[in-house]
Amino acid sequence: MTLTTTAPAAGAGAAEVAAPSALLRVADLGVTYRTARGSREAVVDAAVDVAPGEFVTVVGESGSGKSTLVQAALGLLPANGRITRGRIEYSGVDVSRWSDRRLSRVRGSYVGFVPQDPGTALNPTKRVGRQVLEAVALNEPASAPRTAAERVGRALESLEVAGLADVRRVYEQYPHELSGGMRQRVLIAIALAGSPRLVVADEPTSALDVTVQRVILDHLGSLRRDLGIGVLLVTHDLGVALDRSDRVVVMHQGRVVEHGRAADVLQAPQDPYTQRLLAAAPTRASVRLLPADRVVPPSGVVVPAPEAAGPVLTAEAVTRTFHVGHGGTRRTVHAVAGVDLTVLPGRTHAIVGESGAGKSTLARLLVGIGTPDTGHVRVGGVQLDGLSRQERREVHRDLQFVYQNPFTSLDPRFSVERLVGEPLRSFRVGSRAAIRERVVELLDQVALDPSYLRQRPGQLSGGQRQRVAIARALALEPRTIVLDEPVSALDVSVQAQILQLLVDLQARLGLSYVLITHDLGVVRLVGDDVTVMKDGVVVETGTVDDVFAAPRHEYTRRLLDAVPGRGR
Repeated sequence: MTLTTTAPAAGAGAAEVAAPSALLRVADLGVTYRTARGSREAVVDAAVDVAPGEFVTVVGESGSGKSTLVQAALGLLPANGRITRGRIEYSGVDVSRWSDRRLSRVRGSYVGFVPQDPGTALNPTKRVGRQVLEAVALNEPASAPRTAAERVGRALESLEVAGLADVRRVYEQYPHELSGGMRQRVLIAIALAGSPRLVVADEPTSALDVTVQRVILDHLGSLRRDLGIGVLLVTHDLGVALDRSDRVVVMHQGRVVEHGRAADVLQAPQDPYTQRLLAAAPTRASVRLLPADRVVPPSGVVVPAPEAAGPVLTAEAVTRTFHVGHGGTRRTVHAVAGVDLTVLPGRTHAIVGESGAGKSTLARLLVGIGTPDTGHVRVGGVQLDGLSRQERREVHRDLQFVYQNPFTSLDPRFSVERLVGEPLRSFRVGSRAAIRERVVELLDQVALDPSYLRQRPGQLSGGQRQRVAIARALALEPRTIVLDEPVSALDVSVQAQILQLLVDLQARLGLSYVLITHDLGVVRLVGDDVTVMKDGVVVETGTVDDVFAAPRHEYTRRLLDAVPGRGR
């Protein structure tokens, strides 16, 4: 099947933007939000343009204004946001003052939008096909409506062009039956349903594995090459910007601080902010982080040499299976199949692999969330299976878990003081005054001052919430912490701060880490040892230096080749 793109023809509004020119041109844009405390400028004199067949990337941290810029360009600002100045042109026509109803005629048929999170953008109660069909119907010419069969054909065509295989099966499935990468491609199919000339994608790969991310970005690249579609990508990943873009726009505090050809901006940045972003971004060639000069182990803390002490955590031939589906479609999934793992004291052991590799299932088995079907887990030499609940509870004082998303793992009703002190109260460690003193000490260890004690998670930034989660994990003075994707949702500069914090805490407290991640750049920054998993099986293990320098398995080589930022 081939998908053709034509000038939009969805009513008078679409016809008004059919003149040949830059597909999108934003000039001197100002956007203000009304808040309880007055007005706040979110975008100040910003500019960006996208030509047919061009790939332009807007980069910057959370709060830089990049998503607000895109929302303004699409007419999707929230109710408290308004455009205060500037122009937004579609093919030379200023649409900045158009009503939402008028803009809705060209959204889809002229510009397609790929949102960040398919978990919220797709309706879990509707089959994929129905959702794509709705986009097809909304974006067809009123003067020439398609038949039902033509609409189905168009929906299947969009799914195929978005890079999905076996599109008739996908058409009948619900979103939860698809992988993260497949759901993201469904969003691309919905964006393509109206044959747009411009595709705007807001962080479409931020939560995806590097190999899936590569596939998604390859498809966006092929759309602009094969169909002449312009692509405007919003991301905080400078490696992606370097690898994919013709031009890059860097935003900071609502302003464009640098723009130009990708190679010029990212290989020879002129603005200090761009330089800081590049320095913070992990790549396959990154150098391992060292503890800050001020970090020294306190008296009494001795980090044993790995060869002089036994492992702090081991898995021996661990297996875990799940039965999924129902009726005649019920099948057995081997999430973890005969895995061996040894975590040495004072070291960071990374577990990497794509979604579905089994790494998160293994992590949960290591901390006792679930029991292996076969095999054993030992914490400091103590075998977990066979222990009573109280014995297991005592063992787990020495082993703590940090979840991927602190916004969901921290109770939004509780203050930071209560959240961090919760393990101490649970184990009845100290008086109320002693617990408060310990909480203040823990916050200091993660570089948060006592002013945060009364704050709640919703009042904190993503990096601050992750620091609170780490402080809580440290409360009982464990030897080992298992971290499940602890920085995957953070901007590169905040990510760098959290990774440096973990390195400093390890040096100060003699901690051992198990790090679950899909980002091999992060592994290069903080890892000592690495285990690569695929389909529940360990395909390679060794030191980070050895595995990165000379990977033995083809799958490991594929993961390393997919790490963005190869041009640096």
